[in-house]
Amino acid sequence: MKYIDDFPYDVKIVEEWIPLSDGTKLWMKAFMPVTDEKVPALLEYLPYRAGDWTAPRDHERHPYYAGHGYASIRVDIRGHGNSDGIPGDEYDEQELSDGEEVLAWIAEQEWCTGDVGMFGISWGGFNSLQLAARKPPQLKAIVTTCSTDDRYDNDVHYLGGSMLAVDMHAWAATMLAFESRPSDPRVVGERWKNQWLDRLNTMEPYIDEWMRHQTRDEYWKHGSACEDYDNIEAAVFAVGGWFDPYRDTVLRLCENLTSRGKSVKGLIGPWSHQYPDRDLRPGPHIDFLGETLRFWDLHLKGKDTGFDEEPLLRAWMLDSMRPSSVYDEVGGTWVAEESWNTDERPKERFTFASANALPAAERSGSEIRVKSPQDTGMSAGRYFPFGNAGDLPTDQRVDDAKSACFDFVLDNDVAILGNASLRLRVKSAHPTGQAYVRLTDVAPDGSSTLVTRGNMNFSAREGRNKAVEMPTDQWMDLDIPLTGIGYVLPKGHTLRVAVSSAYWPWVWPQPGADGFSLDIEKSFLEVPVREIPAEDSQAASRDAAVGFGEAVQPTPLDVKYPESGRAGASRPERLVQQDVVKRETMLQVDPAYGGTRVYPDGLHYDEDTVERYWITWDDPLSARTEAVWNVGLRRPDLDWDVSLTATTRITCSADSFTTESIVECRDSGEIVFEKRWSEEIPRIAS
Repeated sequence: MKYIDDFPYDVKIVEEWIPLSDGTKLWMKAFMPVTDEKVPALLEYLPYRAGDWTAPRDHERHPYYAGHGYASIRVDIRGHGNSDGIPGDEYDEQELSDGEEVLAWIAEQEWCTGDVGMFGISWGGFNSLQLAARKPPQLKAIVTTCSTDDRYDNDVHYLGGSMLAVDMHAWAATMLAFESRPSDPRVVGERWKNQWLDRLNTMEPYIDEWMRHQTRDEYWKHGSACEDYDNIEAAVFAVGGWFDPYRDTVLRLCENLTSRGKSVKGLIGPWSHQYPDRDLRPGPHIDFLGETLRFWDLHLKGKDTGFDEEPLLRAWMLDSMRPSSVYDEVGGTWVAEESWNTDERPKERFTFASANALPAAERSGSEIRVKSPQDTGMSAGRYFPFGNAGDLPTDQRVDDAKSACFDFVLDNDVAILGNASLRLRVKSAHPTGQAYVRLTDVAPDGSSTLVTRGNMNFSAREGRNKAVEMPTDQWMDLDIPLTGIGYVLPKGHTLRVAVSSAYWPWVWPQPGADGFSLDIEKSFLEVPVREIPAEDSQAASRDAAVGFGEAVQPTPLDVKYPESGRAGASRPERLVQQDVVKRETMLQVDPAYGGTRVYPDGLHYDEDTVERYWITWDDPLSARTEAVWNVGLRRPDLDWDVSLTATTRITCSADSFTTESIVECRDSGEIVFEKRWSEEIPRIAS
């Protein structure tokens, strides 16, 4: 990482209120170039509190853009951080209509040329796409990083029609803790407490609404850009990482926007759920700020930067690697794709009948019984890897042993680029169930590295928009898409397909499901292969031309991280425990978001989070989750000391889920708010 502060423009920070038409004011922290010229503007629009939580990350990029002649603006969404109002659901109509007003306000300022771009990672990447789909005239270009165009089947809630336990629960708990925090008296003055109590008495936990919508209904279609790609008129730079769950969005945008004549470029690298220039594992990292500046200068300043001449998609092909929960860097090489059409990509088929089968249960002729213990999935790793030491999937042999495995010993290198898929012919004695599938790279020593995975809820086999019971004791074909990947399996290694009937805590177990039968004669895997181009070919020249400079950032914000509060210091990041008497497995996760920190303006911030997931080995109805957040905010100079505890739990029965959300808030140690929400939600599809 190289730190620089010598930019073409000096930079100043301006804090200001953006007025909305209903009288609400949103707080912005703007990084402004010191100039009398009008400049284009960039907007990052988030609920994650510009005054504290994202401040270190904000200072890694906003000063850079301002130093290159952009008004780079960070705005707190209504009801969050220092902005007025009551927090709403994620990506709701209020958030997006407010966003349109913010874009219009920015464009009308005397210092702005009228042209605006948006950028963000995760939430900010989501609403950049969502606002682009609403076609505000000021929005000319977006950089959307680690985001999704499909809120139902490619977010933290559902996958393949199954409810995600791991992040449906964890992210709801995270957002409960965020919406329960007060504004900063340094910014809002003495009204902070009344504003805080107004928020607390009006807010609702996100989890209940998410779980009421178990199929792809209008709730999830709202804000899903994939519903109509024609609506996107702004230029799009879509960015992702192979260790991030949202990487398919880059592939879909490249394919669907290009086919409609839209301006789009894609980039997928060897990264987790992080910006590609951040010094967080794995690497190698790139000069992402410089790359995005080329994009902004082209589309907001009309400069010939050469960005429009880049390949449609630049992707890092991962080399085979040994399993590990963390990598400093991963091997591989950059490749260039001038076009992307899923149907036209060459594919290689692997039929199960030709595999070395290693079933976890009995076999009769071409029929294999798949019945996995309910704690299958403990080697899955974190749904959102952030670059921490315990994030990535570990050796898959433990989960492989609980799955039906089909091994293909490779006679030559196989380079996969894109989305593999499986056709499984299955038969179930129950109308509910699901099939979870993993592809792994098995080395000659037997170590098994996760390559990619996918899931199918039997009830979603006819489409994610409805729940249709599985006919019992009938053979049915399931088509299961796997998350996209760029990975080279070397000759002599084994490509393993592992099929399980459970995968906790990634997907919530089905009531009554007792596994299923698999017909290996009618089941197969198809992988999109990328031929290694000849050294003297045009394709090889295009691949060789892909390259990036060293990662560059402005000098970091001077935030102190006391050793005693550093993330992961108080407990293991990821702990698996088994109680052999109860026949129960417990997974405990510390998400390690940052722990205690002291900001240069005097703010003391404390955070401690733990998530737990329990299940007994033979009872799908034993599944339960809990997350506890403890947050403290102090300003000694203002005699301000507030704290909160937010707890979220989910349990289930055969017919329903039960959620419990509890918030307790304190001012100088005195409880000022306490509330418990509880909902019983019928099981429709999950």
